[in-house]
Amino acid sequence: MLLIGENIHIISKTVKEALLKRDRDFFTELIKLQENMDFIDLNVGPAKGSFQGVLPWLVRLVQENSSAGISFDTTNFSEMQSGFEVCSNSSHAFINSTSNDPERFDKLSDLAVEKDSNIIALTMDKTGIPKTSDGRLEIAFDMYEKFLEKGIDTEKIYFDPLVLPVTADQSQAPEAINTIKMIKESFDPPVKTLVGLSNVSNGCPAELRPLINRVFAVMAFGAGLDAAIIDAKDLELVRIFRMLELNSPQNKTDELYIDIARMVEKLSDLSDIEYNSNSEEQTMIIKTVEILSNHKVYSHSFTQI
Repeated sequence: MLLIGENIHIISKTVKEALLKRDRDFFTELIKLQENMDFIDLNVGPAKGSFQGVLPWLVRLVQENSSAGISFDTTNFSEMQSGFEVCSNSSHAFINSTSNDPERFDKLSDLAVEKDSNIIALTMDKTGIPKTSDGRLEIAFDMYEKFLEKGIDTEKIYFDPLVLPVTADQSQAPEAINTIKMIKESFDPPVKTLVGLSNVSNGCPAELRPLINRVFAVMAFGAGLDAAIIDAKDLELVRIFRMLELNSPQNKTDELYIDIARMVEKLSDLSDIEYNSNSEEQTMIIKTVEILSNHKVYSHSFTQI
């Protein structure tokens, strides 16, 4: 399981201001905060105007202060190329990301071939994100064939099922889980899967977001997830991922998480899972599974119902 830190993100007001100032101390601290990550995502958006050149500047800072790989995350192709020019190990990097839009696909997949990098492939095209897992799988098949034609190693292809917020369309949470499972079962040679985990809880109250992210992570792991872009500051989420990976529960709640992951893996039913209904923590986890499975209707107060 690869973990990619999301904490350098231009949507953050403080990150944006620090980028404008080229604040080395700010980003050095933010890079070191993500020392528990395998990769650090550098989301600089379109990198136009005063932001032009920030990506290679950040790449140098990461390489000076961390052993983590780099995920290049920009809509500006020339900026991405500039970032790769100063990257010391492009074969241990991610391109984040291409869709099945022909122009973007060709540019970024050709760059992946040139740099021997990993590439994140969004299961969407010019018409948008399909509502069903079947529709997303169809796009993945089309992209897969084109990746093979370009000679990209299937080990370097990471399909993103595109997790949508439960506040926007609750039905899409299980569709994303189903897409992961279908992708893991449908390709030979196999490919990998990745999610932007925090998307699932966008728009939820701050106090609920960690719970929703963690439970969705457990379900996605059970479906066969290989990598996740996450908030590196959520140390409990990191611990849960590593615990699942090693199958090393430390308490009864960890055992519940493992049972939930196995439920998704085996396509069994939530009613088959035993838990301590007197435990507030375990009860909240079960309620969250019901929401993310679209069995109960989401509201900001769902844990209190």
